[in-house]
Amino acid sequence: MAEQPGTLLYYLKRSTEFLEKKEIPNPRVDAEWILSDLLNLPRIKLYSQFEMPLGQKEIDLYRERIVERSKRKPVAYITGKKGFHKFEYFVSEDVLIPRPETEELVDYLWKRKDNLLATNSAEEGIQIWDLCSGSGCIGLSLTQLLNTSVVVLSDLSEKAIEVSQRNAEKYKLTDKVNFYVSDLDSSLPDDLKFDLVVSNPPYIPESEKPEIMPDVLEYEPHLALFVSDFKEFHKRLLSVVKNRLHPGGKFMMETHPLYMDDVETLATELGFLSSKRILDSSKKERFFFAEAPPLP
Repeated sequence: MAEQPGTLLYYLKRSTEFLEKKEIPNPRVDAEWILSDLLNLPRIKLYSQFEMPLGQKEIDLYRERIVERSKRKPVAYITGKKGFHKFEYFVSEDVLIPRPETEELVDYLWKRKDNLLATNSAEEGIQIWDLCSGSGCIGLSLTQLLNTSVVVLSDLSEKAIEVSQRNAEKYKLTDKVNFYVSDLDSSLPDDLKFDLVVSNPPYIPESEKPEIMPDVLEYEPHLALFVSDFKEFHKRLLSVVKNRLHPGGKFMMETHPLYMDDVETLATELGFLSSKRILDSSKKERFFFAEAPPLP
């Protein structure tokens, strides 16, 4: 198709070429996502609108956002949202951008929802805690996919909790979800227990910072990414989780594939049972699953 100056296709091609020169991976895809968001059109619909003229305001905004992407700002932070599982969540630079791997954690639990209901206390609905909740994508997705009675989202970052509250409002879940700004469980009521704890905590050792791509290192919150001492932090986390689970309760966590041995050893020492390493779609040991001991 011949491109005409001033049309959607014209600016899409120019933007793609610009991002390509800046060595941005997948420049055409990024240019399309940014434009589809700007025009409030599904990305696939762009292909039927190539000859549509863009107004000056649209052109200026598109150029501005393409320049942001050329500086490695992630597309999700430019558009302010990210698709996740069956949903779409608001994101900001105060929270991690939800990853496809984390979708796999939600999908794993969703497909085993009958097994989750087998705990002693779950007849009236599962009690869930999303620990280190960030945008809330895990906990809020499970709230909509499972039969829940209590849902708690907690994060050390007050700004992250504000983002998760906004996402809960979007899906009309504010009456079903409780939010806590908390260092692990320090702010939770003492008697609060759960059938299922899920977590995508910080798990990248600070020593690996030089290996992290600039899109992540320069924009995503380091508080949610890095730990100074992997074993010490995860020992604290696993201990807290163990104390917060009902007998027979389940725990699932995303973690660093190279440190899975440490996680499993710590969990065994703390008394977790039925531990399981679960591969992600790239065949990496990405997820750890375990259970609290049942009643004697």
